[in-house]
Amino acid sequence: MTAPPRTAAFDKWVTIATPSPQSAVRLVCLPHAGGSASFFFPVSRALAPRVEVLAVQYPARQERLREPGIDNIPEYADQIFAVLAELDDKPLALFGHSMGAILAYEIALRMQQAGRPAPVRLFASGRRAPSRYRAERIHEGTDAQVVAELKRLGGPNPALLADPEMLELILPAVRSDYTAIERYRHDPGRRLDCPITAIVGDSDPRVSGDEARAWAEHTEGSFDLKTFPGDHFYLVGQARNVIVLIDRTLAIGMR
Repeated sequence: MTAPPRTAAFDKWVTIATPSPQSAVRLVCLPHAGGSASFFFPVSRALAPRVEVLAVQYPARQERLREPGIDNIPEYADQIFAVLAELDDKPLALFGHSMGAILAYEIALRMQQAGRPAPVRLFASGRRAPSRYRAERIHEGTDAQVVAELKRLGGPNPALLADPEMLELILPAVRSDYTAIERYRHDPGRRLDCPITAIVGDSDPRVSGDEARAWAEHTEGSFDLKTFPGDHFYLVGQARNVIVLIDRTLAIGMR
């Protein structure tokens, strides 16, 4: 198997922490609002060499800090799809957490519309189905209100929220991401063909069981729902179990 292309656009958007050129499948991981590619580096190490993990790095954070954020889902999905379209040598699966789940869904739709092979699996983590909306306007709030929301969700780096200098760096990306996801509306006339696995924490304040099960309405393929103990960031405490689930699901799907 050949390595993925290393164009400037690819390197800007995609980080491969653990290259696995002999893998049978690639897993594209899309972070939550305000998240970064490094969130998935432990997943990359754990799944190598069977699965090669491509972690997407959004603008306005870490090494892309000086770039403006993107405040709408269609533009996000268009740009990421354009980069992933360079990959055609082995199957792709998509894993998105929270906002990343919606991006994974929209990227899969673009793959389908372009006549490309469908993802072998879409893992939708910590996010209600695209057709399930809530009246959320966190992006319109004050910085203090945005920080309060991040604390309520129990993010993976609580120390950052207590550091004024770090907050100054991360809040622009958080706000643009929240703007994108809170204004998002799906196209009810489009459905996927690929299988979907929805994964949620049993005490996630942002996703109910019914909202997670509604992902089944968005595909002609198979659907299953997995629930783990935990809140919106259940996958931090349940990392090993989630990685086993991904590994086993992809192994079965590639037979």
